[in-house]
Amino acid sequence: MSAVQRMKVANERHSKTITQRGHVQKTSRPVNEEKSPVGPWLLALFVFVVCGSAIFQIIQSIRQGM
Repeated sequence: MSAVQRMKVANERHSKTITQRGHVQKTSRPVNEEKSPVGPWLLALFVFVVCGSAIFQIIQSIRQGM
């Protein structure tokens, strides 16, 4: 799609906001507040790595202390 064609499509899409003067939405995308930016699997992996590392550190310090 050329730049001129993209500009025409954008102009047509936003032409209706010109007549609304002051009552235009800040974004045309739907707001989805319930969706988290991090997926559950990535969060679980992060918690596993952090907790596993902490447990490994504790075990290692106990072994060296004896």
